[in-house]
Amino acid sequence: MATPRVLILRAPGTNCDIETAHAFDVAGGQSERVHVGRLIENPALHQRYQILCIPGGFSYGDDIAAGRILATRMHHHLDEMIHHFVDSGDNLVLGICNGMQVLMRLGVLTSGIPAAQPAMAGGGEEAPSHDVPPATLTWNNHGRFEDRWVNLAVDKTPCVFLKDIEQMYLPMAHAEGKFVARDEAAMDQLRSEGRLAIRYCDESGAIKNETLPFPVNPNGGDANVAGVCDASGRVFGLMPHPERHIDATQHPFWTRRKVQPEHGDGLQMFRNAVEWFA
Repeated sequence: MATPRVLILRAPGTNCDIETAHAFDVAGGQSERVHVGRLIENPALHQRYQILCIPGGFSYGDDIAAGRILATRMHHHLDEMIHHFVDSGDNLVLGICNGMQVLMRLGVLTSGIPAAQPAMAGGGEEAPSHDVPPATLTWNNHGRFEDRWVNLAVDKTPCVFLKDIEQMYLPMAHAEGKFVARDEAAMDQLRSEGRLAIRYCDESGAIKNETLPFPVNPNGGDANVAGVCDASGRVFGLMPHPERHIDATQHPFWTRRKVQPEHGDGLQMFRNAVEWFA
């Protein structure tokens, strides 16, 4: 399949769907922006597409928690669609910023890692019945929205979207982007499987496991994690915005660069997704 069809999932509050659709189209895909309500009315629509992308924004105003409401609606009404893209082995899934938050809430980025029961409360009280997920995204360390450009390094990973990419310079914009692992066992499994796919770093591009200071690591996330993939490498979520740097002129210092690249750093991610189907 030379031209995969891309489902760009929209919801109330999504605001990066047009840029993301444009990025996939420039990369050679054929994108269509579809509202979540339309899919709930006609769930079979998802069968037309090979790539699912949940773009950035503030779905449902990020009420309760970032991405929680959209993830809940998808879980209850579009579970078949989720399995179609995640489990078939023939499709790709990308979540950007709010999209990564949604994928984390759905549990597809940490699949294969057992959940754990919370510890018993003090005084012998019965522990809550819900399981603790392997990892989550929570508020940035400084407790506020952060918007800046960041250096990123790609770790050894099976991630389809990051093939042949070593470093990127991309913008980020989020308040709840801090990656936190449940415990060392969960972190070690994610690391050993190459699922801590992309990390915040300094200009040297060196990958470090100790948490780097602000603003190199803009949210204080464990091991400087900026993006995570599933074990297959087909499902990927990242907090920075590759769709906002697909053209060289989108670089904040583009007029002062001595050597002007042909494209922005983010474009190769979308090309990798399209070329996977070639």
